[in-house]
Amino acid sequence: MSNSKIVYTTSDEVFEANEDNKIDVLSPSDQRVRLHLDRKGGGKIVTVVKGLVHDDQFLLGLTKEIKKRCGSGGSFKNNEILIQGNKRDIIKNILIDKGYDVKLSGG
Repeated sequence: MSNSKIVYTTSDEVFEANEDNKIDVLSPSDQRVRLHLDRKGGGKIVTVVKGLVHDDQFLLGLTKEIKKRCGSGGSFKNNEILIQGNKRDIIKNILIDKGYDVKLSGG
């Protein structure tokens, strides 16, 4: 079976190779952040923050801070921050204060 794939292995070499593939974190000024408006189920508007390159823990904390300062709900999924409502101006000011290069796009 020359074209078979490894499904399970107990070799430690595989796990060591995966540890080296960590996300390279860029400084905020080097990241290009995009703010989109999107309509979700029921016609509700959601502000989507795309382009942030950080680990999940940092992005979860940033999501919590944005939700608190916007006074609305939201979530973090698939490396995107989703905030309920059209909050692009507030989110833009928050991210600019943190040193990010923010562009409005879509909607």
